[in-house]
Order: sequence, then C-alpha cells, then structure tokens
Amino acid sequence: MVSKKITVTNTQGFHMRPAMTFATEMGKFPCAVSIVNGTSTTDGKSLMNIIAACIKCGTEIEIICDGEQEQEALDKAVGLVESGFGE
Repeated sequence: MVSKKITVTNTQGFHMRPAMTFATEMGKFPCAVSIVNGTSTTDGKSLMNIIAACIKCGTEIEIICDGEQEQEALDKAVGLVESGFGE
C-alpha cells in the first residue's frame, strides 16, 4: 500500500470532467484506489462516488493505492491532481 497527501488546486475542485478523468485513468490500474477526504473514504475508480465526495479547491486529500501497480497508479493520480487536470 502506498499513499500521498495532496491539496486540490483545480479552482473548481473535482467537478464532472476532472472526476471522470480521474476515475477513467485509475480504472486502467488493477490496484484499489481510494481518496480520503477528512473522515470520508471514496472509491477512486467510481465517478459517482468521486462527485458525491464534493472535493473542493484547497481541500487536502489522501490518495491510497493498494495492490498490483500501486506505485504507478499513485504517481498518475498525484500527477493529475497536481496538474489541476489541465484546467
């Protein structure tokens, strides 16, 4: 299991497009991906769960990857968030 805490910098947070991008990219990896937002844990491969988490700009989240290709998945997830999803 690998994890990293990161602050969401995208001005709109995890709205539909970033959430879809995140879920789609994480779905390419065989490991489990979770997003911890405060006391709530969300399935990082589920678009609806990510949207329901209401992750806003400035929120510190922890991304946790567990299983095969976990480090590659974490690196991709962190890269997406740090880039602001290209917005």
